[in-house]
Amino acid sequence: MKLIKEWEGMAVHFMNLFKNAVEISKRICEQRLKEGDIAIDCTMGNDTVFLCSLIGEDGKVYAFDIQESAVFNTRQNLLQYGYLERAELILDGHQNIDKYVQEEVQLILFNLGYLPKGNHDITTKKDTTIEAVEKCLNILKLKGVILLVIYPGHLSGSEEKEALENFTSKLNQKKFTVTKLSFLNQINHPSELICIEKVC
Repeated sequence: MKLIKEWEGMAVHFMNLFKNAVEISKRICEQRLKEGDIAIDCTMGNDTVFLCSLIGEDGKVYAFDIQESAVFNTRQNLLQYGYLERAELILDGHQNIDKYVQEEVQLILFNLGYLPKGNHDITTKKDTTIEAVEKCLNILKLKGVILLVIYPGHLSGSEEKEALENFTSKLNQKKFTVTKLSFLNQINHPSELICIEKVC
């Protein structure tokens, strides 16, 4: 009976896994992060709370956003869960990551696009995203990962997708493994995921 319940739990887990790129990125975070690790949320929000839940009291999450509302809402959510001491909330663009983070990092998450309940005119841009990814490569630990959730359904997101695919496809394969996941039979330009792992 116990084995059946465990199997049912695994089945539900895998059904949710392939729901969308966000769910897959979360499962990777769960696999790659442990207590005491350092992570970065390059697009502050609910993911900041999620990452804080994985790194424990001895870990740290740096979180970036250019919108004061994102910082305020994230701070409130962290307070609610008792995670505020685990996070450093930074009101700045992720392209300036090198000004705030000097140590090596296990996992870096980008959930690109615009804030779902915010101003849709304020969105991540290809140039600053590429600049941020370049800097993230320099602080990534061996076997660390960068996760890029991309939303190609709007103009800026489509430009980011093209720019990121072009940039990441040229990374040295001896140093980095790059994987892209997309959903072939979903309508309305579903989100996609690019994962970069430092292998050397």
